[in-house]
Amino acid sequence: MRTIQRFALALTIIGALNWGLIGFFNFDLVAAIFGGQDAALSRIIYSLVGLSGILCLTLLFKVWEERETVEPTNQGYGKVNYGTEFGEESDITDVRDISARNDKDRQELT
Repeated sequence: MRTIQRFALALTIIGALNWGLIGFFNFDLVAAIFGGQDAALSRIIYSLVGLSGILCLTLLFKVWEERETVEPTNQGYGKVNYGTEFGEESDITDVRDISARNDKDRQELT
């Protein structure tokens, strides 16, 4: 159904542009392309645009579904990678382990 609605919307836009040309410049593009307003092909195009307008009326009353926005998570944050393209990744340990090592090193020095 979406394909038909998109096709109908495209034809409705074409019809609106044609009516804009008629209103502003007194020029009927469909009639100019297809051989006048009374030509069979022009009448078919006018009919298709009219049916498309009727089909697009259903879009006015359609309940639009709201998409849920995805909240960013903090999963990737805080995991710092100090590695470079050519070097090894450094081993990042917990802050408590680092402070324990520093305390141990201080005791050895004294």
